[in-house]
Amino acid sequence: MSMQVLVVGAAGQLGAEIVRACSGAGHAVTAVTRRELDVTKHADVLALVAAARPDAIVNCTAYNDVDGAEDQHAHALDVNAFAVRSLARAAHDAGATLVHYSTDFVFDGDGSEPYTEDDRPAPQSVYASSKLLGEWFAADAPSHYVLRVESLFGGQAARSSIDRIIDAILAGREARVFVDRVVSPTYVEDCAGATLELLRARPPVGLYHCVNSGHTTWYDLAREIARQAGIEATLVPVPVASVTLKARRPRFCALSNDKLRRAGVTMPTWQDAIRRYLDRRLGTAGSRG
Repeated sequence: MSMQVLVVGAAGQLGAEIVRACSGAGHAVTAVTRRELDVTKHADVLALVAAARPDAIVNCTAYNDVDGAEDQHAHALDVNAFAVRSLARAAHDAGATLVHYSTDFVFDGDGSEPYTEDDRPAPQSVYASSKLLGEWFAADAPSHYVLRVESLFGGQAARSSIDRIIDAILAGREARVFVDRVVSPTYVEDCAGATLELLRARPPVGLYHCVNSGHTTWYDLAREIARQAGIEATLVPVPVASVTLKARRPRFCALSNDKLRRAGVTMPTWQDAIRRYLDRRLGTAGSRG
């Protein structure tokens, strides 16, 4: 069944992929960029949603400067929390489903097993706290899906940490990568596909971890990229403790997507996602196992 989908933050890495996936699935898409809508203006958000009359609102806006948020507290909260409250209220008024994306940073990273949706958040930075507040505000919409993603890569606006590692390896440049930080990468195509499946199947509303299956250190991730690309890469292992960062990063931030799988959405492994992304970039689909 075709839906009217409003995508907010449509020019970003995830937003552009959501627009492409929704259009490809035959949905009517209203794509709104940051320049076209200031999500921090409550009245403007309400007016736009009322005019668009969407069945679903997919919020891809975010303030993602983790270190910058330590100095820009108000702006991080405006975009990551209070704007989500506006969208949730607008979704309520329009009878629309709100999809909002959060982050692994809501956890302290002191664990040793992939975090589940039942684990207690413990944000360690302004950015992380603002994202957790956004999760709570998104739940104000009666019909909502909050999807925690992490280490996004791929898409048309590919500017993430993983994309930069891939760029360095393909160009034969040295890549400095954390050897002791554990993540569950998320391919934007898989995230967009999962989002559409949730909107189609309508499992119970709430919080889901939407990441590719499995987890890895950044160093082993880079090694896998080099292996699949057939390149002898120059990788420099970097301990997290050796880098001075303004905001604390969670060291172990793998997420379990078992709840998403039980809802009927199975996410491919991160290794498979890397293979498909490299095939797309290198134009070698089907040439590697």
